[in-house]
Amino acid sequence: MRKLFVLLIAALSMPICLLAQGYQITVQLKHFTGGKLFLANYMGRTTYLTDSAAISPTGVAVLKGKEPLLPGIYLVVMPDKQKYIETLVDKQQVFNITIDTTDFVNKTVYKNATDNELFLSYNQFLFQQESLGRRIQDQLKNAATAADSAKVAPLQQELGKKIRDFRTNFIAAHPNNILTTIFRAMKEPEVPHQPAGEDSTFAYRYFKAHYWDEVDLTSDRLVRTPILEAKLKKYFDQLVPAYPDSIIADSDALIAKTRKSKEMFKFVLWWLTYNYESSPYMGMDAVFVHLVEKYYVPGEAYWLNSEQLNKIVNRAYALAPNLIGQQAAPLELKDTASRPVSLYKTPAKYTVLVFWDPTCGHCKTEIPRLDSAFNASWKKKGVAMIGVKTEGTQQEWLQFIKDHHLSGWIHASDPQATSNYRRLYDVYSTPVVYLLDEKKKIVAKRLGVEQLITFLDRVAADKTTGKL
Repeated sequence: MRKLFVLLIAALSMPICLLAQGYQITVQLKHFTGGKLFLANYMGRTTYLTDSAAISPTGVAVLKGKEPLLPGIYLVVMPDKQKYIETLVDKQQVFNITIDTTDFVNKTVYKNATDNELFLSYNQFLFQQESLGRRIQDQLKNAATAADSAKVAPLQQELGKKIRDFRTNFIAAHPNNILTTIFRAMKEPEVPHQPAGEDSTFAYRYFKAHYWDEVDLTSDRLVRTPILEAKLKKYFDQLVPAYPDSIIADSDALIAKTRKSKEMFKFVLWWLTYNYESSPYMGMDAVFVHLVEKYYVPGEAYWLNSEQLNKIVNRAYALAPNLIGQQAAPLELKDTASRPVSLYKTPAKYTVLVFWDPTCGHCKTEIPRLDSAFNASWKKKGVAMIGVKTEGTQQEWLQFIKDHHLSGWIHASDPQATSNYRRLYDVYSTPVVYLLDEKKKIVAKRLGVEQLITFLDRVAADKTTGKL
């Protein structure tokens, strides 16, 4: 599904006279007399090719375009595609770089590029700290005891303080610089001393509440850097409770803060959409469906063409009927003797509903394992097994049931294709497993055998102790 969410790089008009002429980055390379130079940009943690230019016999390459580049951190990539330097792009988009590949940090020279001269000074400062960093790494590597490791702490604190001080001083001296925007976004909230009367969750609540304070969500500057995606990932992985309702609330609140920047809005919405559509965790598809219904269906995903938009919307509509907590769609099927089988007329404390194919390699492994778990413990817990054939011939189906002694199941199929189970239960591969409660509400789905065993054991234990 990743193809659905690849961002289309759209030009954003910027009412600045200098940028109206587009961009031109002239690069003088030492030790090169040919080949191709590349310009790439970050989009989150991923990089995308922006431009390329031939290197002349005198080692000059000119990267230029009629439209201005969107702000961010760009990579000037050498012909071998292995070595590169990071370059800032903001308002200054016509400048020169002289690069000596024997020393990218100390022998690179910028002209007419104040932002990058400042960025280079920061990189040179970090380069000067490398010896201290290597000492720390060597001592940690050779530490034999916890006490040895503890001795390294003062050096780590010293290095961290130097870097923080540099950034703090830079922010004060250059408040409007793009590097200041980046440095501020890299900061994390400093939690104050816990006030009297506050409980043990104070630090967490304060940190979460102030997490985005220093991040400029109203401009485009952070989209083409790796900083924004890292911030999003930490926030939603570590700070937001892992429940769809909590994630939805925080997603909407964050998206609302990006409304002043088209590119920021686009990236944050895209990241959330892709992250929760492709999440390996059960139930997160509810977040995906919410985002599509609230933002994509009304047409706010302006970067998508109609075909791309339809694919995303159709995917959400396929998932919407079978979200966790939803009432399972009715199924009227036929058993192996062509007698009627009805999901809602099959009473059970729990129902394991399995869509499977007797010719599917994965099914050949998983179905017998499900049967073993059913006979070992699920049957005693009042679980009903309903297996629905999706592919294969009638003979292959019956033979598999016989060969693997799948007794005690309700075996069903839809020979006339009248139930629409593929859409209602999002069956696009097999096996697909749903767990339904006594009222046929979906309580779990797409679990493996071990996960289903654990889930049923926990649910049964909770009912015994009265937690449900």
